[in-house]
Amino acid sequence: MLSYKELGLVNSKELFAKAVKGGYAIPAFNFNNLEQLQAIIGACVETKSPVILQVSSGARKYANQTLLRHLAKGAVEYAHELGYDIPIVLHLDHGDTFELCKSCIESGFSSVMIDGSHHPYEKNVELTAQVVEYAHKYDVTVEGELGVLAGIEDEVSSEVSHYTKPEEVEDFVKKTGVDSLAISIGTSHGANKFTPDQCTRTEDGILVPPPLRFDILEEIEKRIPGFPIVLHGASSVPVELVKIINSNGGKLKDAVGIPEEQLRRAAASAVCKVNIDSDGRLAMTAAIRKVFNENPAEFDPRKYLGPARDALKELYKHKIINVLGSAGKA
Repeated sequence: MLSYKELGLVNSKELFAKAVKGGYAIPAFNFNNLEQLQAIIGACVETKSPVILQVSSGARKYANQTLLRHLAKGAVEYAHELGYDIPIVLHLDHGDTFELCKSCIESGFSSVMIDGSHHPYEKNVELTAQVVEYAHKYDVTVEGELGVLAGIEDEVSSEVSHYTKPEEVEDFVKKTGVDSLAISIGTSHGANKFTPDQCTRTEDGILVPPPLRFDILEEIEKRIPGFPIVLHGASSVPVELVKIINSNGGKLKDAVGIPEEQLRRAAASAVCKVNIDSDGRLAMTAAIRKVFNENPAEFDPRKYLGPARDALKELYKHKIINVLGSAGKA
């Protein structure tokens, strides 16, 4: 058993309490490798923002769980080296079994998500409560989920979304004891969050998705006032990044995300954690494709992963300052 405190990490409880009160959201950035981690910590130190380092089950397999533990410790020390000790959470994203959550808790994670949203309601409650009971013994925070997001990201996929039912949230929170709740109000996983026929098209040909269901969010806030709410699938899929990818050999069709002004509105409410993964993938892919297109003889990984890391860092600084409002909150 390795406690996250030995790694210099924190759980999300105090961070969320401050975010709810302050009207901003903590960035939750997924990572799989060293360059992504460097970009995340660099961006957050420069903006003095707290951060949640998110690891999916797939990322844990890809990076290796032992290496991940040391990377998390290294992230804490890297932030210190850069000159500012920001609060860092290591979080399991979309854990789907008790055993996976238990394994992460025992290897140094400070927060876990148990996603039982694909189960019937009572099974979701039972599974989530089981994880909470175990996690809280070690002061690890737990995120649950009600409602289902459409889209595909890593090992999580659903063809259709099911909005969170506000009438279930009070009962769920009370029975499970979760510390935060992921809800479904119209966000979606992946870069292709909506089909073209779900969107309207501007004169410039840009697809505009349907607005988020703020009425559901407001009703949930009324029922569990001050309780930390989480948004998954909240990448904006910047048009300029899609253009760079496609103009350098990519084939991203009808990629569309959540408008940033809607995310900023959500972050000013009880939404205190916003998950961003696809935008980071797009930023890195755009930079790498550009290098390969302009320098087809290049084969030094540092020469294409370096620009990808730099592009990711700038994207995340923008999200922190202009979308989530977490700059200066560390």
